[in-house]
Amino acid sequence: MSLDPIGLGMRRILRRDDGDRIEQVHTQRPLHRVLAFTHRSIDDVVNSPLAKNEVKGFYKLYRQIERQSEITELEKQWNNR
Repeated sequence: MSLDPIGLGMRRILRRDDGDRIEQVHTQRPLHRVLAFTHRSIDDVVNSPLAKNEVKGFYKLYRQIERQSEITELEKQWNNR
């Protein structure tokens, strides 16, 4: 799996020799990714308001990126007719 700097996973399509396409889909666990990126544990988030705000900010950023990418994909589908 390829990861960008903030830990967002990407989908890969594998090709077999007989021409069939196999698509690998990895389960997204955004909170786990954000915790790993910030080097925080769930205990840090519960016990420290500073850690809580940091993780919350990165989680909101993750959601915005996901929402914008979905909108972009829908616009591409709509405009390509």
